[in-house]
Amino acid sequence: MANAEEGKVMTADVTSGEMLYEPILEEGVFRFDCSVGDRNAAFPSLSFTNSKLRDTPIMVHKVPSYIPTFQCLLGQQTVKLEFPVGTSFYGTGEVTGQLERTGKRVFTWNSAAGDYRPETTSLYQSHPWVLSVLPNGGALGVLADTTRRCEIDLRTECRMQFTAPASFPVITFGLFPSPIDVLISLSHAIGTIFMPPKWSLGYHQCRWSYMSDKRVKEIATTFREKGIPCDVIWMDIDYMDGFRCFTFDKASSFLEQFPDPKSLVEDLHHNGFKAVWMLDPGIKHEEGYFVYDSGSKNDVWIQKADGTPFVGEVWPGPCVFPDFTQSKVCSWWANLVKDFISNGVDGLWNDMNEPTLFKVVTKTMPENNIHRGDDEIGGCQTHGHYHNVYGQLMARSTFEGMNLADKKKRPFVLTRAAFIGSQRYAATWTGDNFSNWEHLHMSISMVLQLGLSGQPFSGPDIGGFDGNATPKLFGRWMGLGAMFPFCRGHSEDKSLDHEPWSFGEECEEVCCLALKRRYRLIPHLYTLFYMAHTKGTPVASPVFFADPKDPSLRTLENCFLLGPLLVSASTTPNQDSDMQLLLPKALWLSFDFDDLHPDLPALYLRRGSIIPLGPPIQHIGESNPSDDLTLLIALDENGKAEGVLFEDDGDGYGFTEGEYLLTHYIAELQSSVITVRISKTEGLWKRPNRRLHVQLLIGEGAMLDTWGIDGEIMQIAMPSDFEVSKLITTSKENRKTRLAMATSVGVLTIFHGEPLSGVHQLTMLTMQGQLLDYFSG
Repeated sequence: MANAEEGKVMTADVTSGEMLYEPILEEGVFRFDCSVGDRNAAFPSLSFTNSKLRDTPIMVHKVPSYIPTFQCLLGQQTVKLEFPVGTSFYGTGEVTGQLERTGKRVFTWNSAAGDYRPETTSLYQSHPWVLSVLPNGGALGVLADTTRRCEIDLRTECRMQFTAPASFPVITFGLFPSPIDVLISLSHAIGTIFMPPKWSLGYHQCRWSYMSDKRVKEIATTFREKGIPCDVIWMDIDYMDGFRCFTFDKASSFLEQFPDPKSLVEDLHHNGFKAVWMLDPGIKHEEGYFVYDSGSKNDVWIQKADGTPFVGEVWPGPCVFPDFTQSKVCSWWANLVKDFISNGVDGLWNDMNEPTLFKVVTKTMPENNIHRGDDEIGGCQTHGHYHNVYGQLMARSTFEGMNLADKKKRPFVLTRAAFIGSQRYAATWTGDNFSNWEHLHMSISMVLQLGLSGQPFSGPDIGGFDGNATPKLFGRWMGLGAMFPFCRGHSEDKSLDHEPWSFGEECEEVCCLALKRRYRLIPHLYTLFYMAHTKGTPVASPVFFADPKDPSLRTLENCFLLGPLLVSASTTPNQDSDMQLLLPKALWLSFDFDDLHPDLPALYLRRGSIIPLGPPIQHIGESNPSDDLTLLIALDENGKAEGVLFEDDGDGYGFTEGEYLLTHYIAELQSSVITVRISKTEGLWKRPNRRLHVQLLIGEGAMLDTWGIDGEIMQIAMPSDFEVSKLITTSKENRKTRLAMATSVGVLTIFHGEPLSGVHQLTMLTMQGQLLDYFSG
């Protein structure tokens, strides 16, 4: 350990100085502690995949680029790092407000923040992590590795500060050449995302609540009748018998609500749907209820300071809560999950697991409650110590229970509460948002911050959870939401219906177009998730990742990247997606799927890139390896492009034993001929016998295309400059006309479907002509 004891200042009340450091994990990663004694006394890490990785020094000769200073006062430890002028801060997990975090203060304390605003300082999850991007594009990440309540203070420019109960280690990752290098290194510590089942990348439809299996079947049938893609229907708490977890409401108010859940799921499966069901941590305090009786027999409940089980109010009334800090409790819960899965359950949703309580000011249990934790995670501690990891530990137990139920299927768990590292077990969403334009805009930065904090699988409640969306807002939100890693529509029980067809025909058409886009992009998205799982790269990332040295890109909040695909969305009611975009310096080419609409995001492909596309389908189960495959190509200034496609069964763990196909495609222009071929492959799978459609972007949506057989070398003759210019001009005019037509149809909604008088019809025709003149001029 580097010796900095002589740099420490000590008085009766204050200890301060430079922190001591040791290299850990890999080159460029350092652990800092206030003293040798603090290092030896530190609690085990609950963010690292293995706490020993944090506690074991390695032999390297490099020294840290930045050494934090500390001050300990009255039981609180404050750590500061100073950076050069022009440094930008990101991360801090699930947070509100602007993408660039300078000026923000966050408190890591998992809270039921259902009324959150841009200025809210604590939400449902805790990520005591900051990513700093220096003026030259280099980056360094800082993790305050404590589960306790922690203040992250970024209000002073170029300085980050963490304050939490003493003492805790600080881990730095970098300085590395780019932000993505930092995230990859972080994943070596906290793990990568679980490999999701492919169906979970489809569209999910949810509501609090669909009150009966009849209503669920109606929703599913309507999706198929209207041709709107969807893969999953969700069941919120009202499917339960009196909100008792692991039960079904088979007879409520003299009506059979969910009389036969197995039959319901079979019906859903027959129509290409999966079913996800809610499980909360609050277990009804009721003798005779099998979960309560079993838990009491096995002594699994969180205790009060006096050693008796803590009882708090949640949906079922008085509840007790499993103590997931004990392995025996995790095993008990996992076996309940295993049995529950036998009803045909495809995925599970852990909600209220901050944990949240009713009828108390703090909205959670007392901090002096007792968790009898296993020694390897910190032993017997108060709830104040384990509060922020309670949701993570519950999600892990749920994940393990699903694995017990069927080792041939990948679990899908969604959790509301989380701690840094929870991506190993669950996806997440941004909680109870509002149906307004502010929350639509904020959803982009919230999803990106989660990705920059190690959680790539997230998205908002599309359309907003609380309140009533307007047709314009809902359509715009679906257009954007269809591009997020996790894509789910969800709304509260007091709101109007928020299904894609609930806001009229125009909004329905926008939603249908948006979701068809997503499903065509599934091969690309699934490949990005495989890379996230194997390498720790993000799925969605800020635009500045395309050029970290460009300061003008660091605050862009209405666009984001999906690998080399750039999505530019409108998040204000009076702005369309064809707005002027401050694109990164690298050249980008626009494209669409013949679906231009002012409420859909604009799409761009980075030059030098190839992305795979699939055919339009209604659900993931319709796809087949022999389906036509499309490669969308944008050559760089040297006439080259490359891309990758990952394929496997879409479920199970065969891919870990080589049962997959990873194909690297390249395209190259030589002597006016573009050659497209495979450069290398990985995996044991044989290439499917399928047609390959190559589409080469040349500008303004114009493209050259050809058909062939996947695996064979394909060539496209490049037209003359004059012919290329003509194709681009024609495509540009056609796109303007299509966009104008879509806009003019939108104007018709002014009359909300009322019969148009002759005057109104003339007005519409005039407006349409003016729009056409405007866009073609």
